[in-house]
Amino acid sequence: MTLLAAAAAAAGKAASAAPKVQVTLSPQQRASLQQAFASQPQAQAPQTWFQQHVGWLTHGLAGIFIIAAIALVVLLAVQTTKQEGLSGTIGGRVESAYGRMGADEQLKRFTTFAAVVFVVCGFVLSLTGI
Repeated sequence: MTLLAAAAAAAGKAASAAPKVQVTLSPQQRASLQQAFASQPQAQAPQTWFQQHVGWLTHGLAGIFIIAAIALVVLLAVQTTKQEGLSGTIGGRVESAYGRMGADEQLKRFTTFAAVVFVVCGFVLSLTGI
């Protein structure tokens, strides 16, 4: 048995063998102790107005921020450059003035939307202090 283990065992035996003492306090003493403990500062980080009153909003915005970040990464990874696309290999971009948008244009629009949501949510969250 090491010296440290022996000391811990001796302390445990001494603590269990010690008689228990019950202290009774008067109501004035109890009130003064409660005031002393109540006046001590709490170990909490300061919270902003948004965190105190609309915590659900800040956490909801944080969720949207994370979803927008993931969507932005995925959309940027899926997109092709102008030279890699089908229209780039034929010899330039050919766009119709009439008709539906192509897949490249739709991806570009979704990426722009995800980027705007990401930046706006990041700005609002930085103001809320989350």
